[in-house]
Amino acid sequence: MLRPITFVKSAHTLAFIALSVANLVVFYSALCGRVTPTTWVAMALVIGEGIILVLNGWRCPLTIYAEKLGAVSGQVTDIFLPKWLADRIFPICGGLLAFSMLLFIIRYLASRLGLFAPLQFTSIF
Repeated sequence: MLRPITFVKSAHTLAFIALSVANLVVFYSALCGRVTPTTWVAMALVIGEGIILVLNGWRCPLTIYAEKLGAVSGQVTDIFLPKWLADRIFPICGGLLAFSMLLFIIRYLASRLGLFAPLQFTSIF
């Protein structure tokens, strides 16, 4: 049977991977100007994650739960990642998402003004 802290680490790592993929999908869509249903799902996931973090004082609920289970500092101990990466998740992923969303908005506005090729809204990723 899984120990509770192992379960939290596994769940947090899977969530990290899923949200990182979603972040990369948003980046790819903004870079290429292709908007698909997958893009909207990815945006919903990362925006939903942002809302959850804001509502929890910029702390992941799984980190808080890991600390309740006895982890000294859930920041590093509640995820299966190298310490260097775990310490820099927010700046790396947040920066990439901010850049992706800004690029997406710029491309959309520029396409509306005829300065850029219009965004392609397709049904296949």
